[in-house]
Amino acid sequence: MRSALTTLTIRGRAFLSAGVTSAGCAVLLGQRDLLRVGVLLVLLPLITALLTNRSRYLLASSRDITPARIQVGQTATVTIRLDNPGRVPTGLMLLEDSVPYVLGSRPRFVLDQLRPRWHREMSYSIRSEVRGRYHVGPLTVRLSDPFGLVELTRAFTSETGLVVTPIVVPLPRVRLSGDWSGTGENRPRAFAAAGTEDVTVREYRLGDDLRRIHWASTARADELMVRREEQPHQSRATVVIDTRASAHRGTGPASSFEYAVSATASIGSHLAEHGFTVRMLTDDTRSADTAWHDRGISGPAEVETLLDALAVVQPSSRTSFAPSSVDRNSTGLVVAVVGQLTRNDVATLSSLRAGATRALAIVVDTAAWGRSSAAGAGSRSSAAGAGSRSSTAGAGSRSSTAGAGSRSSAAGAAPSAAEQADALRRRGWSAVVVNPRTSLEAAWREVAGSVDARRVRPATAILEREGPAA
Repeated sequence: MRSALTTLTIRGRAFLSAGVTSAGCAVLLGQRDLLRVGVLLVLLPLITALLTNRSRYLLASSRDITPARIQVGQTATVTIRLDNPGRVPTGLMLLEDSVPYVLGSRPRFVLDQLRPRWHREMSYSIRSEVRGRYHVGPLTVRLSDPFGLVELTRAFTSETGLVVTPIVVPLPRVRLSGDWSGTGENRPRAFAAAGTEDVTVREYRLGDDLRRIHWASTARADELMVRREEQPHQSRATVVIDTRASAHRGTGPASSFEYAVSATASIGSHLAEHGFTVRMLTDDTRSADTAWHDRGISGPAEVETLLDALAVVQPSSRTSFAPSSVDRNSTGLVVAVVGQLTRNDVATLSSLRAGATRALAIVVDTAAWGRSSAAGAGSRSSAAGAGSRSSTAGAGSRSSTAGAGSRSSAAGAAPSAAEQADALRRRGWSAVVVNPRTSLEAAWREVAGSVDARRVRPATAILEREGPAA
């Protein structure tokens, strides 16, 4: 009975209070008709609460999100299906689905009645400007009687996942020199010289074609064995992303970190769709996927694996750039998307260049993001700045001669993006500098289609100089 009273609405409690008051007044005044009214007002919410709580409502719910993986800024449709497999019709229902605040407000639906063996479908749209992995649900159902005196709240436990991936920009197809192809016309094959070697087998290695498994030898050895008459080589690509918070500027979707994540997603997807086996390395050893993906999976599945990892990547607290890798001797094509680098970071990053067929670097000009984020604050103080410039003009002119030397010394601690790119080119990289206004398609065409840095005359080691040129 106590649990039934807790389901009374404000209207039901008002009826109950009015009935008790009327019955008390009727006893004091000796009014029998008023007593009947009071008893009716008391019994109506109590009986309704008992019947509603004892009614066995059977409801089934299912939720479908289409598509289950979207990019930042895209819209997904959520469809909710509510079934009544029982024999008791429901009353007025209020449905509310739990949605994370970044996906929008909580949708609400009102159903007047759901008869037995009936079902209803409701749909709504969700959109996110922040990448990540989210859970939609559970669904909450509020049942009410026709008089609005009682309200029952029931919640389902099922949740549906939604993955919001970074923006993937379609990149132009550029011929990459020095790459291996594991499928198609350019598939290199290693044939044995002797005829007996063609029928020998060896242990299965990551990257072997599953169609080359020798099942008879596999049964005898109790492990996967493959024939050696054809050994396909892989097109391998290592994509490195700099996730250090100290190496990026800006906040939110317009920060340099989000630009780097989107660039990594676009480059990794582009390479995977064109036959490369892609792995991603970061400066965080806990989140780095250092293992090569199995070539048995398709290109779209490999793209989904990469995008799922980038959907949840967050800035790290590391200060030094040290990409984790268990295999630096066969990195294949190396593409690095980096932020602010020091001389030690350039040396560490160049260690991946030893086993690479080619190394490409996209240097994010974090200073440009810093200037754009400070533009708002600078415009607000422009009125005060106009008056202060006249008073400080003399000091600025006196220190103009020392400016060149101070800039060079400051560059040693915080080199510019152009200096970082020059230092990488001297170590055999093809590098390009990007800013908030740079198109990723143009940057990829420039860095991937450029001549190998080893064939170009080394640039001046601006990053490694300690002072200005004489």
